Amino acid sequence: MTKAVDVISRLRGIGIVPVVEIADATAAIPLADALLEAGVGTIEITFRSPAAAEALAAIRSERPDLLAGAGTIRWPDQLRSALDAGAQYIVTPGWSDRIVAGAQAAHIPIVPGIATSSEVQHALEVGVTTLKLYPAELLGGVGYLKALTGPFPEVAFMPSGGIDASLLAGYLKVPAVIAVGGSWFVKKEWLAAGDFASVARSAAEAAAIVRQVRTG
Repeated sequence: MTKAVDVISRLRGIGIVPVVEIADATAAIPLADALLEAGVGTIEITFRSPAAAEALAAIRSERPDLLAGAGTIRWPDQLRSALDAGAQYIVTPGWSDRIVAGAQAAHIPIVPGIATSSEVQHALEVGVTTLKLYPAELLGGVGYLKALTGPFPEVAFMPSGGIDASLLAGYLKVPAVIAVGGSWFVKKEWLAAGDFASVARSAAEAAAIVRQVRTG
């Protein structure tokens, strides 16, 4: 429990979560360095690529200051692979009783994806209080998120899906939001080209928005 609280606290302090698909594990460390340079202290490596576990393990070994999570975890074997690679938190695109139970059994914080109030209520019944609203913009954006917080004031949210720099501040202003997930500042084409300078620049701009909203 303490570990989960610590991770969620760190995510709240960071405010943004880069959601990254890494096709080549050799990009992991330069990417981690670009994020750290920009002041973004976490990464969510999506398990949509065969290189995901290797990239995650490299970051955990060589850049331990970066809080490293595993995303798009859909199946138990992916969860095992992520845990073996050292994932510090788990994110899912939708609700899965098996994945939630597996993460809880491993004492690893999990942020499951949800889209409805029924899923929020089910999450509370099994002891999960931090949830990923996905796909946030398609579901109704900030207005929908605010509607969900009304009957569930104890729930924290990490919205993701369709959010970019122009929408970031609006989500961060919702008190229930601990952090916002996004890929706009870690574009696939930049990673493929080894353009980590563009990642650092765009990530720094996102981090500046977080500071502006949360500290003025």
